Amino acid sequence: MTDKAALRLRMRAARLRFAPAEAIRVDPAFLVRLRPGQVIASYRPTGGEADPGPLERAAITAGCVLALPRIVDRATPLRFLAWTPGQPLDIGPFGLEQPPTHAAELVPAIILTPLVAFDRAGGRLGQGMGYYDRCFILHRDSWRVGVAWSVQETPRVPVDPWDVPCHAVATEKEWITP
Repeated sequence: MTDKAALRLRMRAARLRFAPAEAIRVDPAFLVRLRPGQVIASYRPTGGEADPGPLERAAITAGCVLALPRIVDRATPLRFLAWTPGQPLDIGPFGLEQPPTHAAELVPAIILTPLVAFDRAGGRLGQGMGYYDRCFILHRDSWRVGVAWSVQETPRVPVDPWDVPCHAVATEKEWITP
């Protein structure tokens, strides 16, 4: 088993056992980047993932527009489609809640990214399918914010040449900027 595979198993288990007493922290570093009409890509949490709801609410209050990822299959890059809280969602691959295919495709200024593990240098470990790494390459100018519980921190995430780091990580305890 690779270092990444072992780390994923360990961190998924830690994430599922964790019972947060607090929600994800909304930091002034996030708030100052928000502009009316700006697109913030988020996600619907699954499998114990940290809920980005507090960040979404701050973005909506600032006049931003939300988008969620839509996944078709492994070969197709994920797209971010417009979404307003309360709108119905489809169930996609891996049981992910995602906007319907007819929703408008948007280009995000900020991408809130679910994490399996992270380190203080911005290293991030996702589910292992490469969806977010490929999307970060397509959206080079987007600010990448990992969202995770503090128990998902590790001293060092194993990094491959194709891995794209986060610009910041939001947890229930702190905001980390490498």
